[in-house]
Amino acid sequence: MNHAFLRIHPKDNVLAALRDIEKGDTIDFEGFSFTTSERIPAKHKFTFENFSKGDEIIMYGVLVGQATKPIAKGERISMENCVHASMEYAVSAEQHTWEAPDVSKWKDVTFNGYHRADGSVGTSNYWLVIPMVFCENRNVEVLKSALQESLGYHTTNDFVVDTDTLVEHYKNGASIDDLVTAEIIRTPEEIKQNRTFPNVDGIKFLTHDGGCGGFRLDSDTLTSLFAGYITNSNVAGATILSLGCQNAEVKNLLEGITKRDPNFSKPLHILEQQKSKSERHFIEEAVKKTFLGLIEANKTERTPAPLRHLNLGLECGGSDGFSGISANPALGYTSDLLVALGGTTVLSEFPELNGVEQELINRCESKENKEKFAHLMDTYAARAIALGSAFKNNPSPGNIKDGLITDAMKSAGAAKKGGTSLITDVLDYTEKCTKKGLNLLCTPGNDVESTTGLAGSGCNIICFTTGLGTPTGNPVAPVIKISSNNVLSEKMKDIIDFNTGTIITGEATIESKGEELLEYIIKVASGEEIPAAVRLGQEDFIPWKRGISL
Repeated sequence: MNHAFLRIHPKDNVLAALRDIEKGDTIDFEGFSFTTSERIPAKHKFTFENFSKGDEIIMYGVLVGQATKPIAKGERISMENCVHASMEYAVSAEQHTWEAPDVSKWKDVTFNGYHRADGSVGTSNYWLVIPMVFCENRNVEVLKSALQESLGYHTTNDFVVDTDTLVEHYKNGASIDDLVTAEIIRTPEEIKQNRTFPNVDGIKFLTHDGGCGGFRLDSDTLTSLFAGYITNSNVAGATILSLGCQNAEVKNLLEGITKRDPNFSKPLHILEQQKSKSERHFIEEAVKKTFLGLIEANKTERTPAPLRHLNLGLECGGSDGFSGISANPALGYTSDLLVALGGTTVLSEFPELNGVEQELINRCESKENKEKFAHLMDTYAARAIALGSAFKNNPSPGNIKDGLITDAMKSAGAAKKGGTSLITDVLDYTEKCTKKGLNLLCTPGNDVESTTGLAGSGCNIICFTTGLGTPTGNPVAPVIKISSNNVLSEKMKDIIDFNTGTIITGEATIESKGEELLEYIIKVASGEEIPAAVRLGQEDFIPWKRGISL
């Protein structure tokens, strides 16, 4: 790799700057030289041939834009000279083939996980407290206050301030000097040892603003999502708080659970406030039943499991011009490794697949999935247009500033997270993963709505690539943050778990980083490594609302 610029694909007619290139710098490329006509910041793209108005701009081997005016050789591609353009797509009989990478070194490798009755294996062991409607959010917060810290669960950085020790010393008549010198900082290991239920990784409280008053489709989506979370392999059981009259009905939740797991046997405690004698009795019963559920959940311990039980969500957010060169293709190689080992990976964010639809259609193993993917993309695009928007509006200001000028440019890089394997299934939002291999899941480009959906479809770990940095996490699926560049990895090291920036600087390859990432994922799955999002208590839960409010 040339450490000043890169031609990502042989068909590309633009180059990507790997470092800042100054105006007037000489570029030697494929036997000829030219000088840059302006400063090209790192991550941005520039021309190596003259473009006329209307000419196509190709990156990653696909159409990503169209010149809106003449662009001279050595000029930067920008919002001023380029607009979004993407390839047309159609369901065809064409079928890609796939040569799986060598995975012999991981053939007998296992992770230590939580085995469930349905045959799945979790990477964590959580208890859920779920309100069926926003009216119950306050009661959920009361339960959180009553249970979380008293049972030894804390959501702080890498330590806890043990104020109770100071209070105890004070009540016992300790001197000022004794109070000043008292040890009140507890490490993560000390915190874990203090847990009442050491085999339960946490209690997660999924508050939200839905369940009633909105479009019925949104309430149905919410109950389906809850069913997905409860049946997720990382969940031991749940306490459900229902008001009793909301649109998100308990019967729909139970139907969703049975659809996903006909032999469901996890502890599930459902309480309806309108049938309770008082709020006090309601809370008291919820606390007691949750405590009993935790006793049951604590009986499950980590034991070895084959890597085929990993279900890996593939997500990106806060992307930059390096994401599609380093972090995303490295994660894509990890996806290929895991698929070759019999595991499951899930590529989300359909607005960020705009422009690469044909490649993905051709990678689908069945005609049914080809048609389903095309239909979901068509429907999504039409809805966006009906609301006065379009996929072309997808890049955020941060994306654009860091070199992602069009949605197709962003999408072509984002799709690299899915590697090169064949696609075994296509899922709509909240549908459960049932087939091994690479799945496509229809989610929005909104990071949290997407990660919320990935966990709801069964992912037990989520890998989240980023070029700009984002603190997003998930309540039940550990989220691993992967940096696309060295600067971000150092600047935001408190939230970044894994760095692929060395691919840009030439110290590593996509393949070597992909293998290294798989090793890290195995440690996270075994509870040996705790990602920053988990340590920091970043537990974002935002369901995707598709309808109108009534």
